[in-house]
Amino acid sequence: MLKEFKEFISKGNVIDLAIGVIIGSAFSDIVKALTSSFIQPLLNLIGGAEVKGTIPLGDSGQALDYGTFITAVINFLIVAFVLFMIVKAVNTANKKSKERLEKLASKVPLKRKKGKKAEQVEEEEKEPETKLCRFCMTEISYKATRCPHCTSILTEEAQKALENIKE
Repeated sequence: MLKEFKEFISKGNVIDLAIGVIIGSAFSDIVKALTSSFIQPLLNLIGGAEVKGTIPLGDSGQALDYGTFITAVINFLIVAFVLFMIVKAVNTANKKSKERLEKLASKVPLKRKKGKKAEQVEEEEKEPETKLCRFCMTEISYKATRCPHCTSILTEEAQKALENIKE
């Protein structure tokens, strides 16, 4: 169990998650400030709604603070919308990058050796000697399963083999 935990920690996912939580916390503070400084006063002007309102509960001195709840809902909606926009932008960028990569890959010139017969030249056209790494766009050997420049795994077979080794 300790070995599995060590592998989990060393994969980098935990570090990415920690960074995401820290950035999310900082972003949450910004959203809270935006809500309390700008949105609440605007809501009070437009509809006369008192976002900082409370409802007293008898003579006990206790009260329901519905203003805090409304503020939390507004904060959540702002954060959710911003995250939606970020994910949408990343997906669009990934789609454009993939299209660009496919376009570049189709333009990779085939290397031909002089003095070959027509049949051999056709075989070479079917199997090019080089390809582009889809991550760093570096020209590498066609048979490579890992990019020597950015060390990215290029094929699903290599990724599965690596996962089997780790198990």
